[in-house]
Amino acid sequence: MSHSPARPRFSAELRASLYHATVFLSNAAAAVGFAAWLGSRGISPDEIGIINAVPVLVLLGINMFIGRIADKASDWRQMLIILSLIGGVVPIGLFVVDEFWGILLVWTLVMIPTGSIPPLVDAATVRLTRRNGSDFGFVRAWGTVGYMVASGFAGWVIAAFGIDAFVPLIVGLTLLRAALALQLPRFRGPAQPVLPDMPPLAGKLREVLRPWFVLPLVGFALINATHTIIVAFVAFVWLGQGIDMGTIGWLIAVGAAAEAIMMFVWRRIGRRFTARHMIFAAGVTVAIRWTIMAFEPSVPVLFVLQLSHAITYGVGYFGMVHFIANWTSEDIAAEAQGFSFVLQQVFAFVTVLSFGGLVGALGAKAFLLAALLGVAGAICVAISLRLRAAHK
Repeated sequence: MSHSPARPRFSAELRASLYHATVFLSNAAAAVGFAAWLGSRGISPDEIGIINAVPVLVLLGINMFIGRIADKASDWRQMLIILSLIGGVVPIGLFVVDEFWGILLVWTLVMIPTGSIPPLVDAATVRLTRRNGSDFGFVRAWGTVGYMVASGFAGWVIAAFGIDAFVPLIVGLTLLRAALALQLPRFRGPAQPVLPDMPPLAGKLREVLRPWFVLPLVGFALINATHTIIVAFVAFVWLGQGIDMGTIGWLIAVGAAAEAIMMFVWRRIGRRFTARHMIFAAGVTVAIRWTIMAFEPSVPVLFVLQLSHAITYGVGYFGMVHFIANWTSEDIAAEAQGFSFVLQQVFAFVTVLSFGGLVGALGAKAFLLAALLGVAGAICVAISLRLRAAHK
C-alpha cells in the first residue's frame, strides 16, 4: 500500500512569516531606547554616532561574502539559523560593558548578525513566494508588525522600569528570533522556466553592474539612509524637544503600522507601478517628510508625518527588492540583495557619522540634510529610467 508524502502542518509562508515577525524586534527596541541608554552611560552625541556607524562599516566588508556563501549552500535556511543563534547569544555581553570602547565592541558584534539577516531572508522569501505564487508583501509585512509591536512595548517597558531595562529587553528579543529560526522552511525549489517575454536573468553579479541597474539601488540607499537617523538620533532630538519616552515609542510604532498596512495591501495596488517608480515616489516623500520635521512641528503633526513611512520605506523597499528579483537569478539572489545592502550601509555609515556632530550643533535643523538625500535618491532613479525604460 503506497502512502503519499505527509504534508507539512504549517505552510512555508506561515513559517517564514513567524520568523519575519522577529527579525526587526531588536532594531525597534534600539530605535526607542539605545540612544537614551547610551546617554545614561555618559556617551556624547559624537560617540553615539561612532557606535552606530562602526557596525555599518564592518557589515560593508562581510555582507556580500555572507550572501555568496548562503547562495552556494543547498538552502538559505542554514545561514539564517547560524546568524540567528549567534545574534541571540552575543547581546548578553551588554550586561558587562559600561563605557565607550566596551559598548562599541559588543554593539558591533551584536549588529553583525542583526544586519546580515534582513537581506538574506528577503532574498530567500521573495524567491519562495514568486515560485509558489503567494504574496511576498503579506509575509514580509509581519516583520513590520513585529517592529511596530516591539516599538510600543519597548517604550512602555523603558517608561515603566527605567532605561536600565533596555539591555534585558534586547537580549530577550534576540533570543526569541533565534528560537523561531529553527522552524524556518526550505526556501529553494526547482528552477523556473524563463518565459519568452521575460528578460534574461543574470547568473553573475557583474552581468548587471551597469549604471541603469546600480543607480536605482544607490537611490534607495540614499533614501534608506534617512531611516537610520530614526534609529540613531530621532529619540535623542525628540527628548530634547520635551517629548516623553512613551510618546516616542508610539510615534515610531505609528510609522511601522503605516508601513505594515502598505505591505499587507500591496498586492492589490503594486502591479500598477514599476519597481523604479516606487523608489522614485519614496524619494520625493522623504524630501517632504524631513523638511517639515526640521522645523520641530507639534506632536500631532509628527504623528501625521510618521504615516508617510508607508511610502518612504514600504513602497521604496518593495521597489528595491522587486527590481533586483526582476533581473537576477536564484544563483545570485542573496549576493545581489547583499550588494544592495552594502550600498545602503555605505550611505547609512556616512549619514550616521555625519549626523552625530550635526545634531549636536543644529538639533532638528540637521533633518534638512535628510530631505536632500531624498531628492538625490529620486534623481538617481530618474537617470536610470532615461538610460533604460521601465518594463515592470
